[in-house]
Amino acid sequence: MEQTTGKVILVTGGAQGLGKAISHTLAELSGATLLIADIQQEKAEAVAAGIRQEGKKAVSVKLNLCNEKSIDDAVILVREQFGRLDVLVNNAGVDVTKPITEMSVAEWDSVINVNLRGPFLMAKAFLPMMAEQGSGHIINIISTAALRGWTEASAYHASKWGLRGFTQALFTEARRSGIKVSAVIAGGMKTPFLLDRFPDLDQSKLQDPANVARTIRFLLSQPPETVIPEVMVLPLQETSWP
Repeated sequence: MEQTTGKVILVTGGAQGLGKAISHTLAELSGATLLIADIQQEKAEAVAAGIRQEGKKAVSVKLNLCNEKSIDDAVILVREQFGRLDVLVNNAGVDVTKPITEMSVAEWDSVINVNLRGPFLMAKAFLPMMAEQGSGHIINIISTAALRGWTEASAYHASKWGLRGFTQALFTEARRSGIKVSAVIAGGMKTPFLLDRFPDLDQSKLQDPANVARTIRFLLSQPPETVIPEVMVLPLQETSWP
């Protein structure tokens, strides 16, 4: 099994929902340090504090994925305080639920900028550090929205289909430097991302985000010579798939 002791792990969108579940789950790895990165710094710090109360290591990082300087600052912080980054989980995501004819260009751009441009900028920023190490693992959180389409979610679909393609291309480039890249295609979860917008959803058809987080921990447990490039994690009674 791969050595999982002492990893430095950065999770974008770590302040709530799946990001929070990922952060708590990966903090259980021996000696791991979690960097809870989010534009909502107070919420991110609350997650980090909760992990520290459990005797684990975590810090919060204010991160705006739409701002290149914010990402550059995060790279400087990681290099100066930790000297390395072993795992990058690109989890942050947003959506605008509107018909195409009612969606503004600014709304379209906001979804693409966070969901697709953000992971590109993060990978571009941290790949050199991982290449220096000769190791690292980038995990992009995608969605069943990358495999089919439904109404009033055009920007979200475009971003997630694009992210899946970007992840496959990144896999081929990063492995030349010993860096692993994986895509996690997650089905519906009991998180604010869905429930705040669709409070009437049948939660019995959704999964606990901790289940997806445990799958990510499994990805990190593979031997150094093995990578899982893509995995799908669905609620058994998923209504949007197939």
